[in-house]
Amino acid sequence: MFSKIQNDRYLRALRRQPVDRTPVWMMRQAGRYLPEYRAVRQQAGDFMQLCRSSELACEVTLQPLQRFPLDAAILFSDILTIPDAMGLGLYFETGEGPKFERLADTPAAIAALPLPDPVDDLGYVMDAVKLIRHELGGRVPLIGFTGSPWTLATYMVEGGATKSFTKIKKMMFSEPALLHQLLEKLTQAVVLYVNAQIEHGAQSIMIFDTWGGVLTEPCYQAFSLAYMQKILAGIHREYNGEHIPVTLFTKGGGLWLEQIAATGCDGVGLDWTVNIGSARRRIGQHVALQGNMDPATLYASPAQIEAAVQTILKDFGSGPGHVFNLGHGIHPDVDPEHVHAFIEAVHRCSQQVCVER
Repeated sequence: MFSKIQNDRYLRALRRQPVDRTPVWMMRQAGRYLPEYRAVRQQAGDFMQLCRSSELACEVTLQPLQRFPLDAAILFSDILTIPDAMGLGLYFETGEGPKFERLADTPAAIAALPLPDPVDDLGYVMDAVKLIRHELGGRVPLIGFTGSPWTLATYMVEGGATKSFTKIKKMMFSEPALLHQLLEKLTQAVVLYVNAQIEHGAQSIMIFDTWGGVLTEPCYQAFSLAYMQKILAGIHREYNGEHIPVTLFTKGGGLWLEQIAATGCDGVGLDWTVNIGSARRRIGQHVALQGNMDPATLYASPAQIEAAVQTILKDFGSGPGHVFNLGHGIHPDVDPEHVHAFIEAVHRCSQQVCVER
């Protein structure tokens, strides 16, 4: 059905197999820093219309690969598609980020949330996955993704983005059983959603736990990591004879790397606050690491960018299992030429490292 993959460095690295150079992709690599993306978004009318058009979502997914020698494509979509399909009324306000018309903050509201059918209710995502995989023609692997249940719940309870997380933390401490009810439902929805992405062509999965780092250690274990572990147990880890690697990324999760690695994931994503060599020594050799250059480094000169790349490669050291990435999403005002310098530096500087490995 799909073409045989030509560049499998990313998949090999997540499987901790030897590669000829370190694979690299970027979180939010299809985004506002590209003028061609901004043109398509304007054509679509708004962000969600762009997400809901499989043709346009495919187009913007492929745009960065037409500019840069990246080693993976990632589905263009949003982490809040599941809450939207649950009927909460997702919308975006300029400069304010995502918002919901209705909240999931009472027992009645949570009980009423439907379990979305990934094909019937989120078919536009599955159509995009299938189309992107076809249009890639085997050039590089396609990454599917989801938000973690905790991260999705923060938006659903708060009604949008927040800096204080007071509403969901109030629920967590005053009505923990209610929050667990919401997280359990979201976990079921995520498993269905991710499995459907795999069935439609995704070759790897990222779980973005964007807000796990706002929790205390016990709360992180109970309200975030435990549900990501349930997802790992429920999704296809093998499909059509191929292993489907899964990477967990908790922003601000540097204190809990050992616990994250122990979930059975294939890769652990690191933000830029963690030294990758230290993380590797703590975790050991049984999982791959993804990361972890500070996205702001891309404001620097090409020579400074290359020096930062060399430092991370040196800190990681010898042996397989490194996927180079930023420590979070690329900033929208970054010069695309600096992105090109970054990707070329990773490939050029890692070639000798990989020979030594």
